[in-house]
Amino acid sequence: MDKQHLLRSIEVSGFRSIRDLKLSVSSLNVLIGQNGAGKSNFIELFRFLNEIINQRLQVYTGVKNGAEKLLHYGSKETKEIKINLHFPPNHYYITLIPAGEDRLLIEDEKAFYDTSWYANAYSYKTITSGSSESKLQQYAKANQGISQYVVNVLSSWRVYHFHDTSAEAPVKKLADLNDVTYLRPDAGNLAAFLYYLQQKSPLHYDRIVSTIQLVLPFFKDFALRPNPYNEQKILLEWQDTGSDMRFNAGDLSDGSLRFICLATLLLQPNLPSLILLDEPELGLHPTALALLAGLLKKAASRTQVIVSTQSVNLVNAFSPDDIIVVDRENADGRPGSSTFRRLQTEELATWLTEYSLGDLWEKNVIGGTP
Repeated sequence: MDKQHLLRSIEVSGFRSIRDLKLSVSSLNVLIGQNGAGKSNFIELFRFLNEIINQRLQVYTGVKNGAEKLLHYGSKETKEIKINLHFPPNHYYITLIPAGEDRLLIEDEKAFYDTSWYANAYSYKTITSGSSESKLQQYAKANQGISQYVVNVLSSWRVYHFHDTSAEAPVKKLADLNDVTYLRPDAGNLAAFLYYLQQKSPLHYDRIVSTIQLVLPFFKDFALRPNPYNEQKILLEWQDTGSDMRFNAGDLSDGSLRFICLATLLLQPNLPSLILLDEPELGLHPTALALLAGLLKKAASRTQVIVSTQSVNLVNAFSPDDIIVVDRENADGRPGSSTFRRLQTEELATWLTEYSLGDLWEKNVIGGTP
């Protein structure tokens, strides 16, 4: 893993339920907490950043029902959103302020070196100021250097959400055969992506199939081919051990389909530099959860992983140092804000001789409960 791609710390203020946050980030980060504590808002922050650098800030703001919904308790309580990311030796910093028509404007945007890493380090001047969209990408194309590096890193972060397994889910529809650059956040190109791995990286493809078989013993293999009626399209098809009949994604249970998506994501040869998953345990059998924990740990040895979960069984598979407890607290008479606290193994050593980590969570010893 390229250590220069590691996100070491993040500072956020004024975003949704997050009033003020300073958090160190490690290779594996598992967020736990009650419903509404702010886990999903933390994950959403990275989707927000991706939209910003891809010049879709106004579209995103509109989809989320305006700036008032993004500012911590609205503009009466919060005057700006600030985000500072540190991935040594570089920083990315942005400040956003509310504007007319319930929009957000970029007041300040910078990409710069950490002067503690280089004796002659310097920071770029403000890239974007008073603009409705980020200029980071165009600045990077013109100047290369730090801005280009920051764009490359932020663009490679991926937020995944495999909850949609409805009849209209993209993963169940025909996909473009050549849409294989990366696995899409909703796995809408899963068939094309698996077909590409089967052709170009058979070792990883076989590993994905064998892992799926541990959870779905009836699963023989995928039956992937360009669509006979349109060779630029492909549908997710598979076979079971009992026949040569072709089945499609609609013939899988919701949990089975989600596990296939997760196994493909976490066992692919070229992982994103940061993977974010919101409640990946949804619909999974305990056996699948145990395998998922192993896949997450293995992926974290190759890249960075941030996961939010409500699953006690999944939490039991990790060490305290992996866990970040998210709570919602009132402070100084101000509205409730999300707090984030990483557990320390040494602080829980005595407890863990008699209880599992999940037990301590359920008993509210470590927080993260109503």
